Amino acid sequence: MSGVWVFNKNGVMRLVENPYNQSAGDSSESSSSGGSQQQRLRRKILVHLPTNQVVSSYGSLESILKGLGWERYYNEDNAEHLLQFHKRTSIDLISLPKDFSKFNSIHMYDIVVKNPNVFHVRDM
Repeated sequence: MSGVWVFNKNGVMRLVENPYNQSAGDSSESSSSGGSQQQRLRRKILVHLPTNQVVSSYGSLESILKGLGWERYYNEDNAEHLLQFHKRTSIDLISLPKDFSKFNSIHMYDIVVKNPNVFHVRDM
């Protein structure tokens, strides 16, 4: 079960399985939850602020993270599904799906929170 949780006008939350296939008629429902559906469904990108470079692959992300002191964390249980990074100086762990096409805004914001003033998430 995957999708997006949306609040209706009456405050009831429902799961939208594939928000990209919803009709335009639902935009009135989403307007009450902070903007039009089109605005909320824009594709996000992760930007490395010092270089203004868009992170477009795990290779580029890994090299940036290594420069910030992050190391690959190898866990046999999750090795086939996840890429993980940790810092020796903290308890933080960044877990990413091994398939870059599944890398989404949740993962991006996780990186931003754990690396303040280094990354930014923007609308594409």
